[in-house]
Amino acid sequence: MILATDLDGTFLAGSAEQRHRLYRLIDQHPGIQLIFITGRGLEAVMPLLSDPSIPRPDYIVCDVGATVVDGHTLQPLQPLQSMIEAHWPGEHVVAAAMRPYTALQRQDVPQERRCSYFCDPETLAPLRAQIEQTARALGCDVLYSADRYLDILPPGTDKGRTLAALARTLGLPVERILVAGDTLNDLSMYVAGFRGVCVGQSEPALLEATAGQQRTLHAQAPGCGGILEAITHFNLLDARDPHLAAPAPVSHEGAQLLMVYHRLPFDEAIEDGKLVQRPPRSPNGIIPSLLSFFKGGQKGSWIAWGIDDPKHRPFQRHVQVDQTQYPTLRATRVPLSRQEVDIFYKRFSKEAFWPMLHVFWERARFREDDWQVFLKVNRKFAEATAAEAAHGATVWIHDYNLWMVPAYLRELRPDVKIAFFHHTYFPSADVFNVVPWRREIIGSLLSCDYIGFHIPRQVENFVDVVRGAAPVERLAWENCAPRFLTYGCAVGLDTMTTRLRVGDREVALGAHPVGTDLGRIHDTLARSDVRNDIFKLRREIGARKLVLSVERLDYTKGTLAKLEAFERVLEQHPEQCGKVTLLMVCVPAAREMTVYRTLQNQIEQAVGRINGRFARLDWTPVRFFAKALPFEQVVAHYAAAQVMWITPLRDGLNLVAKEFIATHGIEGSNGVLVLSEFAGAAAELKGAVLTNPHDPADLAAGLMQALLMPEEEAEARQRQLHGIVEYYDVDRWGREFLEAVEGSGKAA
Repeated sequence: MILATDLDGTFLAGSAEQRHRLYRLIDQHPGIQLIFITGRGLEAVMPLLSDPSIPRPDYIVCDVGATVVDGHTLQPLQPLQSMIEAHWPGEHVVAAAMRPYTALQRQDVPQERRCSYFCDPETLAPLRAQIEQTARALGCDVLYSADRYLDILPPGTDKGRTLAALARTLGLPVERILVAGDTLNDLSMYVAGFRGVCVGQSEPALLEATAGQQRTLHAQAPGCGGILEAITHFNLLDARDPHLAAPAPVSHEGAQLLMVYHRLPFDEAIEDGKLVQRPPRSPNGIIPSLLSFFKGGQKGSWIAWGIDDPKHRPFQRHVQVDQTQYPTLRATRVPLSRQEVDIFYKRFSKEAFWPMLHVFWERARFREDDWQVFLKVNRKFAEATAAEAAHGATVWIHDYNLWMVPAYLRELRPDVKIAFFHHTYFPSADVFNVVPWRREIIGSLLSCDYIGFHIPRQVENFVDVVRGAAPVERLAWENCAPRFLTYGCAVGLDTMTTRLRVGDREVALGAHPVGTDLGRIHDTLARSDVRNDIFKLRREIGARKLVLSVERLDYTKGTLAKLEAFERVLEQHPEQCGKVTLLMVCVPAAREMTVYRTLQNQIEQAVGRINGRFARLDWTPVRFFAKALPFEQVVAHYAAAQVMWITPLRDGLNLVAKEFIATHGIEGSNGVLVLSEFAGAAAELKGAVLTNPHDPADLAAGLMQALLMPEEEAEARQRQLHGIVEYYDVDRWGREFLEAVEGSGKAA
């Protein structure tokens, strides 16, 4: 079966249920080909190709038949396109010939090999003969629509004749083609010898023109519902075809809230051939917050990958998270091979998307084979989620590793509410658009009901990308002040979009900076071993000021630039030699991530150079640790340091900054935070000393400002910062996000 369908009012119309049913039928049925045949220009069709809920057409006939392309490559279909082009005199020639008809208004829509005009019907009527004579002189045809629109087209070009030529070119069986439309503009398809359906609510003029045609059905249901009627009416598919069956009803017994996260809330190990759980080796402050939503007895599921090792079969798909604390929560393990994890996460996510997201697009390595693995893994996550969710459940998906899950999940479960939180930075269109699959990714995210980012700048960057991918309407926005900085830092902004309409979907947006877990820091500081570590560190540093830097080994963190700035301080301010120590904790990447080895060597060489130049018998300027410290030791270092120096070149947020502030707030001491104005947290943490990590002089000046800051100023800044961190903690972040998700549905 070949469905050749108009778009507006036809394939894009009808009830949501009927659209979903037809789209799934086309997507899943191996014997159906799809042709879009529309008056839109190709540019105006392309946004539909980004919408994952709409099937990808095999061919596209647009510009009322003047443009024919392959639906997958978007390349002209030859020799048909060249034949049409050969008889077109050119846009400028046609426009010049039509210019004397001043009553005609050129339509400012994307178009090729045609010139489209609008004219008031009463004014148009007496001009028709002259317009047609002018068109004939150019070797062109005139096509009218609704007595007020007209197209100047290449000769012999309209939807019906181009479709017939396409069928001849491809050898498509005419008796298996079904054409669908709803306006008089589609009439040429019905007189070209194909079976046809005028969907419900078609223009009366089209119904009148096709009345009595045995090969044309006047359907009752509008849009996709009418097309489904026609498939049955003309017996285009066997009545027993399993793809025609209505989808099975969704159970109400599944989880009400689902967390879709790349990692489980615990570590796993195999002991005596059995899968066992262990506390996470690298504590993550977000995971306890997400777990807290299941303490009240709400039935939930945590979707994450599990290694499917052939040596330990059968694969255990479901495990209980914690029977005591979360009796109604179970983890659903998505089976991935070690190779899939290596490609999907350790290689592709980190080598393709990570550098692009942090504006290092020249480092990005895009491989089509890796993308296919990424899609496969995301579909596995979506299928696992769809199987676990109760009817109308809320699904909360986390971060860029799972960008394509919303698209697959919306197809599988249109009933669920999909929320997405982007934990990393999101760049503007001029950076994001280097991604070969940008349209698919944006289309997937637009399948969500709600999308959250850390700060308004990232929200607007997303909107910027969407505007380049699809026609979008900004439905609602709000001022960023006083919650966020507006003009005071590189990532500040004055207004933020909160709701978009793209096609027939509305998507709500919001800024939600992740908070820190103050209770966990408080409990850590109360431990005797941590108090002892703080005492040892302070005694070891003595009267010197301790400048602390804690970050992962990554080119986005600006570690080399920071070391060079510290060297500059010691050069230009020799009085600081012996009075300040820079302690750098740099958490190395996994051994498989070879991309970071060169960077670590460069950092170690810079540390060696600085210490070689300035060290004394009783003083080492830079102390460097290339290892991960337990959270308890990190907190002890926070408490012992007077200055926290965080200078990423780009960062989604930076929780380390908040943990440092929280530690000093609980301790009752004054810590000075020097923070890159390109970190997301800069827009939120008023009271930090902001610095430009791309400016060596400003980096050095920011550090000197912190080292020489009067105690009264340091106290005032710490009080202001702690007030922000204490109020907007991680629990409030989670609650406000889910409240916004719930509110987005009510607003829609």
